[in-house]
Formats: sequence, C-alpha cells, structure tokens
Amino acid sequence: MTLVDTRTPDKKRLISGSTGDWEVIIGMEVHAQVTSESKLFSGSSTAFGNPPNANVSFVDAAMPGMLPTINEECVRQAVRTGLGLKAKINKRSVFDRKNYFYPDLPQGYQISQFKDPIVGEGVVLLDVDGERIEIGVERLHLEQDAGKSIHDQHPNMSYVDLNRSGVALMEIVSKPDLRSSEEAKTYLSKLRTILRYLGTCDGNMEQGSMRADVNVSVRRPGGEFGTRCEIKNVNSIRFAGQAIEYEARRQIDILEDGGSIDQETRLYDPKTGETRSMRSKEEAHDYRYFPDPDLLPLEFDDAFVAKLAEGLPELPDEKQARFISDYGVTAYDAMVLTLDRETADYYEACVAHGGTKRDGKAVANILNGDVAAFANSQGLAVWETHLKPAQIAGLVDLIAGGTISSKGGKDVLQIMIAEEPEGEPAEIVERRGLKQVTDLGAIEKIVDDIIAANPDQVEKVKAKPTMIGWFVGQAMKASGGKANPQALNDLMKSKLGIE
Repeated sequence: MTLVDTRTPDKKRLISGSTGDWEVIIGMEVHAQVTSESKLFSGSSTAFGNPPNANVSFVDAAMPGMLPTINEECVRQAVRTGLGLKAKINKRSVFDRKNYFYPDLPQGYQISQFKDPIVGEGVVLLDVDGERIEIGVERLHLEQDAGKSIHDQHPNMSYVDLNRSGVALMEIVSKPDLRSSEEAKTYLSKLRTILRYLGTCDGNMEQGSMRADVNVSVRRPGGEFGTRCEIKNVNSIRFAGQAIEYEARRQIDILEDGGSIDQETRLYDPKTGETRSMRSKEEAHDYRYFPDPDLLPLEFDDAFVAKLAEGLPELPDEKQARFISDYGVTAYDAMVLTLDRETADYYEACVAHGGTKRDGKAVANILNGDVAAFANSQGLAVWETHLKPAQIAGLVDLIAGGTISSKGGKDVLQIMIAEEPEGEPAEIVERRGLKQVTDLGAIEKIVDDIIAANPDQVEKVKAKPTMIGWFVGQAMKASGGKANPQALNDLMKSKLGIE
C-alpha cells in the first residue's frame, strides 16, 4: 500500500513531548468473521462454543485428496460489506496460498487473497468532536481463519482446537488516516455498527469474531511517516485505545532519547496496560504467496452485484440523515439512536406507535436520557429493557397534551421502571393523582399567597425581572409539582406587572 497523507495536522490531536509536539499515525487491519452457517471452503459448522474439534471436516483437517469448494454465501457477504463501505467491487479476484507452518493450520498454508482482493477502496465516515472525518479503506479480502493452540491444559504438551480453522474472515484494511486513539475507537465502533446492520458479521469481539491488528507510528506534525509497529489481535475497542496511547508514548520516548523505532509486531497486555515485543520484522515469515491451484479465479457479473445492492438495509449514515430531517433530532441524538438497528427500530416504533407521529425530539430526549441511564445500569441496550414502545409513546402523549409536566413525566417513567413494569402511563397518572393542575383558579390562589408572603422579593423581581424564576419555583413547590409551568409563569408575570 502506498502511503498517502490525507490529513492536515490538528493541534487538538497532537501529543506533547519533552522536545515538542508529535502526531500519531494509525492504520487498522480488522478481521471480521463472516456470518455464515458453514466455513469458507467446507461444509463444517461455524457455531461458537461447540466442543473442541467438533466443527472439523476432512477438508479442514487437510486430509489427502480433499479439495476446497467456495461457499457462495461468504462471497455474497463480502460483496454486501463492500457495498456498505461504498467500496469498489472487483468482479474478478484471486485466491492465493499464504504459506506458513503452524500446528493450528493443518494445510501448512492459509487460503487468502493477495494482489487481487474481492473489494477495493472504500470509506468509513466518523463523527468525532462534532467533526465529520473520512477514513479510507484500502481493501477487503476473504481468507480462512486458523485454529487455536492451547498451551495451558498440560504441563508438557499443547493442544490444538480446529473448530475455527477454515472459518471465513473478511480482512478490512484501512488507510493510515487515523490520528488519535479516540478516532481509532470510533472507527472500530462505526465499522462494527455497519457490519451488524448488514448482517455480515456479528461483531462480538469477546468471542473473537471481530479483532484488530493496529499499526502505530509517530512523526513530527506533517513530517515524513515514521516506522510503524503492529499490535496484533486486539479484541476490545477499549483495549485498542489503551494500546495506542501506550505505544505512541513509548515510541515518542525512544525518539526523544535519540533512539530509533524497530519495525516489529507487538502484543498488548491489558493487565499491565503495556505492549510487548512479539517478533521483529527480521524474524517475520516469508509467506511466498502464489495463486491457489485448486481454486479458479472468482468471477461474477454486474447483475450479481446489483441484486445484492437491492437487498441492502438502510445503513447508519443514511438513517442518521433521515432522523435529523424527519424527526428534528440533533446530530448527536441521531448518532446515538442509530448505533444499532434494534435501537433505531425501537425509537421509530415509539414515535409512530398507534399510527400517530409524535415529536421525534421529545421521544429522543426520553430514550437518550432517563431510559438510557436505566439501561446502562442494567448492562442493556435501550431496546432490551422491559419498557415497551407503547409505554414511551403514552408518556410522550401525556406530556405533549399537558396532562403532566416534564417533571411529572420523569416521575411516571421511574414508576414504570421500578414499580409497575407493565404499567400504562395514563392509568398510573389517574390512579396516583399526578395530573397537572391547569385550573387557573387553583393556580391563582397559590400565586397570590406567595406574593403576599414575600414583599421584599416582589420589589427585587420588579427591579430585575429575570428573578421571576424564584417565584415560579416556589409556586411549583407549593403545588407539589403539579401546576402547569407555562400557565404559572404567565400568571405570575401578570400579577407582578412584568412584561
């Protein structure tokens, strides 16, 4: 890959050193397990959690005479992903043998794609600190995963589990366009969201179905690219950020002490928060790529791609734009509401429940506020809580109709969260006497009593009208929070002679 500088140095993203500022350059190689019931070149199951070596066929075990057969669904999934990344789809690609000899790869080589990948250049859009950033994707290629060597089950032997061997992976390679650990974490999160929307990878990093190799280098702002180090197999977005922070600082310290960076592969240890050397470039394998003689070039036509494009779902960027234009939510609200398809669907179900379109901003405020706080406390997403769209819609309707105030709405929501999980908002309000007081006669008596009891404050508010909030607060307290705030404010101004 030819390195091209696409970014102007941003002071907010620079790292301070003892001899001046430094800029971190980050590229990602994300390995995403393809959502498919069988492996890339065999019919073995891809189910997670099966007993060791339960998902192994003669092809996976590399028995003599066994030949690979391409899984067409994995090809479809790779093309869908390429379309979701706004990338070039290569209608002709080639599978290559990448030769290395590990016990968890029985063939002695990995079937991958080298010079001719199935997907070419694409883009991922990030929203960071209110700024839209474009991160280039260099390529996406299909390849087999390796098995797993297990070293802690026996004092003298290592075990091998081949369940994962031959599972289809998409390796998604970014350009070196990322400039901070925050951007890198946002990139991984956005990429995972896109894959989940498409249904091409479940993105479960804790199960190893999505993991990242993180390339990190540092340079003086706008200078020549530095020597990079690769941090292998990072399986957490949080760990990726921590690894980048540590590695950038490690390289800066070496350079400021007059040293040089060795190009090497490193591992991140989340227990110590440090990276450590795994192997140097000099020790790296010569993979001796060559086209796999058992597999013909992979070729398809425009009609194949067009049919897959027709079936794509609405993706996060398009959904965010629609939420902003159709529902009047902020860009931040739209981003939060579209982090996963289920939350977006839940939000729209709340807005449109019963065939009535509600104020989208009012619904977003409730979901991204108190409902999100409750969901986070339970380790759940908003849509996974017991609160049904009908309950949220009913609550918004009561507030919009003036039956309860915004504060009253919070009270009703807490009742549905903690006391009446199946409760219907209107019934709760009626049964518990939470209706907002809109009777001007009742409100007027409260206002008169407060004005009569506080002559000094009356003089102050007449001199400084902005102090009317004190009177409104006292009146709301006296009404038990049930008075209509707008009616109360208007009446208070009238009584005090304030415009």
